[in-house]
Amino acid sequence: MSRRRQASKRPVTSDAKFGSTLVNRLVNTVMRSGNKSTAQRIVYGAFDQLSEKNPASNPLEILQRAVDNAKPRLEIKPRRVGGATYQVPVEVTSDRQFALALRWLVDFADARKGIPMKEALAAEIMEAFQGQGNAIRKRDDVHKMAQANKAFAHFRW
Repeated sequence: MSRRRQASKRPVTSDAKFGSTLVNRLVNTVMRSGNKSTAQRIVYGAFDQLSEKNPASNPLEILQRAVDNAKPRLEIKPRRVGGATYQVPVEVTSDRQFALALRWLVDFADARKGIPMKEALAAEIMEAFQGQGNAIRKRDDVHKMAQANKAFAHFRW
C-alpha cells in the first residue's frame, strides 16, 4: 500500500451518441488494445439489437436495470490474521459495483463462442435485465461466498 495521498478519481465523460456515462463506461470495458471505435461499434450494435427485440423500451433503461441486477452488494477479501488467511465479507463501494457488473457482463458475453460480440453482449444484457444469465449467477455466487464466511466479519477493519 502506498503511503502517499489518495489518487483522485478522473471524471468519466459522457457518451457521444446517448449522452450517458454508463454507456461510455461499457464502451471502455469492451475496448481492447485501445480500439475505441471498434468497441463503440459493438456496443451500439448491441443497443440496436436490444431495441429491435424490445421496441417499446429504451436500450439505456434496459442496460441500467441489467447493471443494477448484476451489481454485487458484498464480496470477500482475504485478510491475514496471525498466520491464517480468512475470507472476510466486506461491502462493495458503488463505483466498484458498477465496474464489477460491467466487467461480468462483458466477460460472459465474450465467453459465448460462435456468435458475434454485439449479439452476445445484447443477449447477456437482456438476460441480466430479466434477472437470469451468467452475470446474475456470478453475483449470486459472490453473495453466497460472503454469506458462508459471515463468521469472519469481525476481522473487517
